[in-house]
Amino acid sequence: MMKAAAKQSIYSTVFAYIGVAVGYVNLLWLFPYILRADQIGTLKTIQDMGLLLVPFAQLGLGHGITRYFPKSRPNHYSFFSLAIVLAIIGFSIVCLLFIVFQDVIVGAYKENAPEIIDYLLIVLCITFFGVIQSIFEAFSRSFFKTAFPNFLRDVLLRLGLGGLVVLYFYSIIPFQWVIAGIAIVYGVSLFFLVYYAVWFEHFKLEWNWKSLTPAFKKQFLTYSLITLLGTAGAILIMKIDSLMVSSMIGLEANAIYTIAFSIAVVIEMPRRAISQVAMPIISEKFAAGALEEINQLYKKIATHQTFICLLIFLLIWVNIDILYYFVPNNEVYRTGKWVVLLIGLGKLSDVVFSVNGEIIVFSRFYVFNITATLAMCVAVVLFNLLLIPFMDIEGAALASLIAMAIYNFLKYAYVKFRLGFDPFTWPLLWVLLIGVLCWAVSAYVLPSPNNVWLKLILNSGVTLGLYLTGNFWLNTLPDLQKSLVDKKKEWGRTKS
Repeated sequence: MMKAAAKQSIYSTVFAYIGVAVGYVNLLWLFPYILRADQIGTLKTIQDMGLLLVPFAQLGLGHGITRYFPKSRPNHYSFFSLAIVLAIIGFSIVCLLFIVFQDVIVGAYKENAPEIIDYLLIVLCITFFGVIQSIFEAFSRSFFKTAFPNFLRDVLLRLGLGGLVVLYFYSIIPFQWVIAGIAIVYGVSLFFLVYYAVWFEHFKLEWNWKSLTPAFKKQFLTYSLITLLGTAGAILIMKIDSLMVSSMIGLEANAIYTIAFSIAVVIEMPRRAISQVAMPIISEKFAAGALEEINQLYKKIATHQTFICLLIFLLIWVNIDILYYFVPNNEVYRTGKWVVLLIGLGKLSDVVFSVNGEIIVFSRFYVFNITATLAMCVAVVLFNLLLIPFMDIEGAALASLIAMAIYNFLKYAYVKFRLGFDPFTWPLLWVLLIGVLCWAVSAYVLPSPNNVWLKLILNSGVTLGLYLTGNFWLNTLPDLQKSLVDKKKEWGRTKS
């Protein structure tokens, strides 16, 4: 199981970074080159609004499937059909509420972003495809098949969006069709995921719900509905700043914010891949009562993902002016530079505190996750309302940073108090200190040549060299270093 999980994690990480590369081309070059800033803002606002509704319509079933899948054997196909029906019911409820509160939504955008009002139906289409896809992804994850779903979400969707903009550039379709095409791209992604699930026999509809005991169904639905608020709240924390920027400032401001956010969000990509693989493992360990193994996993994940993600953050920040140099119309978008820093620090707080949220979700204390998430949702909205009028897009980024830091600390403290787990170790502290040292050298010691490429090579080379050397010298990742030493010895014996 661990080998399969590790293999899927590697593939997931590779696809995640291919997706990042495609996303970078889209948002940092293709979109600014072809689209006006307000058009980029419209595209991202519609997409974010649709994705924001997904966890509400999903009814929290994603985490419920992961937690209760081991208990559903050998009736997991009946379990699957039950989850699909519940998801469709959830989407219908959200659809109805969306229609009822349509005037409120229109009122929020009619002054600063009236273009959004024409595309509200597209929002619901994105939500529907996103909901069904999330159910299929949850079952694929339960079978330890995370790589292909990640490919569809991280790579195919971004390629599809880029393709739509290219079609617009060549006047093959109007901009209105680009927005409508977002829903089509999500539909195509869902089609391939269904085909994949059928091919590997992860998907087959069985309607024998009587094979699932009433107690099992009650526990599954109760758990899903309780975790609904936590899941929805986590997405709300990620998306609400973008939507509020559009509403309170305008679509052009959201384009600047979105491009900055897209630069920063790459920092947490390894964490997402690791989390997806870790969730079913944590669920299995809790079911087996192996608490100390979870604690050790908690520590290892914290150190390893911080090592990777902090390096990415450093390489981005020491080269931030160079990154914006290559963005078309960069005089408009480079004002989002400080958004990158603030959002990046917020993402690092997610990384350093490790998989605390996943541990809470799959423990018997999962209700706390909902309480903390709801509190943070209220906080991030209030922080945005307070800070955006005074600081514009930097205010939205600062609001997210404060909310994420408090949110992660609360979850850490709760896991520490209830389960005695702690992700913090000396190796993790050394990784962080080495990161600070690398930043200081880049900011205060390195020269700043006028040649962009020379500056990029100098900043990246010195930062990478110092970071890897420092971590190797302090042995912050003993398992990895032992593996490398063993490989080197094996290679030496083979050569001799």
